[in-house]
Amino acid sequence: MGDRSRVQIGLPALVLYVGTVVAANWFVQHIGSQTFPGGPHTIPVGFGYRAPSGVLWVGLAFTVRDVVQSTLGRWATVGAILLGAVLSYAVAPSLAWASAVAFLISEALDFAVYTPLVDRGRVVAAVLLSNSVGLVVDTVVFLQIAFHSLAFWQGQIIGKAWMTLVAVLVIPLLRSRWPAPGDRRMASA
Repeated sequence: MGDRSRVQIGLPALVLYVGTVVAANWFVQHIGSQTFPGGPHTIPVGFGYRAPSGVLWVGLAFTVRDVVQSTLGRWATVGAILLGAVLSYAVAPSLAWASAVAFLISEALDFAVYTPLVDRGRVVAAVLLSNSVGLVVDTVVFLQIAFHSLAFWQGQIIGKAWMTLVAVLVIPLLRSRWPAPGDRRMASA
């Protein structure tokens, strides 16, 4: 797969990624039950736990972010995070800063975990480990900045883990369609 195919997959993934960031922030302010005044709107995520309703979008965002990184590279991914934060400000100004900081920190960790594993051809392990690290860090950073509380941390982790599980099951089916930017075997195809 050449650069053109990579862009054909990467650009829609970038748009989807930015959309998931905006949707997550909008959902937290509008979808689900508000358990206390000024708190996030929450949804049940299983095992008796609730999480801010953007949790499923964020879980999806981690995986789509990996697709953007694999097809368009690191700088496009960072640009998408910043664009998502700017657009989030339009729909959820109180959450935009928390969202941007959480995504940027979790992305830095993603670079440290995802990229080396993908470069070794360990795509499923890369998605599983990078999402696991990202979901914990994103949860703590986002909840603390947005709500000055770690309430709902268990639900956040469970909800994001559901989406990581889905990703681990689906990514192997899609992986052959997007090689890593440095994958020389596919660049000549």
